[in-house]
Amino acid sequence: MMNYMKLVNFEFNRVAKLFAVLLGITLVLQMIGVVVESRRYLSIANDQMYEQMLSSAQFLASYGQMSFLQVVRSTWFMGPIALCVAGVGFYIFLIWYRDWVGKNTFIYRLLMLPTTRLNIFFAKITTILILTVGLVAFQLIFLPIEMWVMKLMVPAEFRSDIGVLQILTSMPELSIIIPSNFIELILFYGAGLMGVSILFTAILLERSFKWKGIFAGVLYGGAAILLLILPILLHEFVFNQFFYPVELFVLVVLMGVIVFAASVLLSGFLLRKKITV
Repeated sequence: MMNYMKLVNFEFNRVAKLFAVLLGITLVLQMIGVVVESRRYLSIANDQMYEQMLSSAQFLASYGQMSFLQVVRSTWFMGPIALCVAGVGFYIFLIWYRDWVGKNTFIYRLLMLPTTRLNIFFAKITTILILTVGLVAFQLIFLPIEMWVMKLMVPAEFRSDIGVLQILTSMPELSIIIPSNFIELILFYGAGLMGVSILFTAILLERSFKWKGIFAGVLYGGAAILLLILPILLHEFVFNQFFYPVELFVLVVLMGVIVFAASVLLSGFLLRKKITV
């Protein structure tokens, strides 16, 4: 366990700069978005009320109040989130391939450490999980601050205050990365963890068998996805919707656990037997 924790600490230190950059970009761009969208709304209100001689009631009847959803739906807000998703996705590949580049191939030093090689796999997948959860936690912490800034800029008469939960339920894109309940949290992040494990296994297959490994990785990924959706296929096309929704859900989760276990076992085998120092 101690060796595993040391590896996790080492891997996270390697990604700490990328993590800090993503946090900084999110902080700056989203705050700019709050200011820009608030000023845009106030500018429209000013033009209509003072140049078109509309009362505040007439303006609100035509344009409505400003809510934080207008900020959330802007590129200023969703752009940094998309960048963070892309950054984490890119690092899923980089976390392995960076160990093979350079004059002194670092993967061999990792493989020679006095610990089970499967700890390397778990340390890397834990780092991806920490990176993801850290970015999501930062967003949740920063959301109330952004909403507070909007409240300072837009008078109460012209705004409609909403809560964080209402924002999440109104934006399907956000509900995937920030689930609104515990079941969705387990489901979405469990699926993400399983997906990362499949990608890790495919990468190790490619590293173990080179060109043949690419084909093996694609084949393994396809087989894993097929096994995962097998209960749904059987439910729809073989058993004529035989299962209850809860039963179908349990079967899909069970298949996900099997796929994850298979990825761990195959990755452990590749690290022990096929990737040598």
